[in-house]
Amino acid sequence: MSGFNLRFLGHSTVRLELGGRVVLTDPVLTARVGGLTRVVPPPAPATYRDVDLVLLSHLHGDHLHLPSLKLLGRGTRIVVPRGAGSWLAKKGFTAVEEIAPGETLTEGDLTVTATEAVHSGHRWGPRLTHGPQSPAIGHLVESDGGTRVYNAGDTDLFDGMAGFGPVDVALLPVWGWGPNLGPGHLDPARAARAAGLVRARAAVPVHWGTLAVPGLRRTARMRRLLADPPRVFAAEVKAAGGTTDVLFTEPGDEVVLPAREDRA
Repeated sequence: MSGFNLRFLGHSTVRLELGGRVVLTDPVLTARVGGLTRVVPPPAPATYRDVDLVLLSHLHGDHLHLPSLKLLGRGTRIVVPRGAGSWLAKKGFTAVEEIAPGETLTEGDLTVTATEAVHSGHRWGPRLTHGPQSPAIGHLVESDGGTRVYNAGDTDLFDGMAGFGPVDVALLPVWGWGPNLGPGHLDPARAARAAGLVRARAAVPVHWGTLAVPGLRRTARMRRLLADPPRVFAAEVKAAGGTTDVLFTEPGDEVVLPAREDRA
């Protein structure tokens, strides 16, 4: 599709070129994220040098990663869930805006609408009460030409997803970074159901194959979990009889989008 490009940079980070703008989701761009190590090469600076807009889904350190945001520049326009703006601004970022589910903002010819997400919004995890907190969100990004992209962020499955579609492409998490998934996440089977709910013409599996706990990354189970979730997701979509085209993409690679005539 002319003027529409996607590159999966790893974990939940996707570079979206649409409507003459460059959007980056939940940027994680470094070799380490807290206690996690990156198991694929960090993205080249050229893949994030010209970003116009950053969309942050929630405050967890593998989604709102301060060292990665600093690489983008403190004056880059960053959109956070409502309630998180002042905390991030205190870190020295000068173009922070807030958005809540149902609210919209514009960036050139793009309209961004925040959506509900079912996930902990606390910076340090679901069981803590001190520190920054704001509700997790997803995003619907739409161009003037009518192309619609759903960025789920981190979320579990919920019936309200049916109100977001149809979408041209859904960015759907299919795993995490450890041997198990906690609450508020999609596994491959639930991600396949989400693709059906949002009536996604195509889906890019994200949140897999990028980060791992150093001591676990060489175990047989972790090696499988670093590779298998998007493949299982594609199999689940097919088994359910879904019409979503799964755009399997290794971390760091450009997403090969179907031609417009294939997406009617």
